[in-house]
Amino acid sequence: MCEKIKQVNCWLSAVFGDRSVPQFEVNTRTVDVLYQLAQSSEARCSDTALLIEDFKQKASEYQADASHLQDVLHQGVGLSCGSLSKPAADYVSALVDNAMVLGVRDTSLCSLIPAVNKLTSELLEAEKSNRRLERELRASRKSLGAMLMLRGNLQGDIEKTAKSQAVEGAKAEERLLSLDFVTMKARELSTRRVKLEAQLVSRNMDKSITHKAIVQLSEEVDALKKEIIPLKKKLEPYMDLSASPSLAQVKIEEAKRELAALDSQLEMNLDFK
Repeated sequence: MCEKIKQVNCWLSAVFGDRSVPQFEVNTRTVDVLYQLAQSSEARCSDTALLIEDFKQKASEYQADASHLQDVLHQGVGLSCGSLSKPAADYVSALVDNAMVLGVRDTSLCSLIPAVNKLTSELLEAEKSNRRLERELRASRKSLGAMLMLRGNLQGDIEKTAKSQAVEGAKAEERLLSLDFVTMKARELSTRRVKLEAQLVSRNMDKSITHKAIVQLSEEVDALKKEIIPLKKKLEPYMDLSASPSLAQVKIEEAKRELAALDSQLEMNLDFK
């Protein structure tokens, strides 16, 4: 624990430099966290130092290669940076820029041509991928349009259904109120009917004058009238008889007796009811 605290204090002093280190609560958890941060920071600093040394070494190598190439050009063909014309210097600078963009070590054709071919292949692949993405985008837009149209239709159907449900709900509520009213009236009428029947029974009303009895009697009268009609038709041929008055008188008397019998039966039925 003491060793960790010592390393943490050293690391904090190195981080803040001339500034004072903020106060913090010293406990096992804070010390462990700061110790881990110190270890990670020191590891990153070590990696950074190694990268810096590597870059310095590569820079010195590049400088040595550049000096060697300048010596070769100067000694071999008598060229130097100061002896080149401005267009030639521009060409050389453009060639160097292209080599840096292509990521090649030198500007020889053996290095530039593969790099250009690779870049061309990447360009063609990117264009192919771009065309594929455009097709997918068009298909997605078409699908999106169809989905938006379907969504609009569904929204319209939902609104129509909601309105229809509201109307049907109002109608159902109205029917329910009407049903309640009819049920209440039916109960009221039923109660009144029971009371009236009780009153009629208490007053010893004759059942023959009830509506049901009168209807039944009317039906029986209609039936008897229908039976009288054919008898009257039988009498019609004898109404104009004159050749034999005595015979006609006999027939008439017979018909009158039958008619009287039917009238008597009718009166008996009426009296009985």
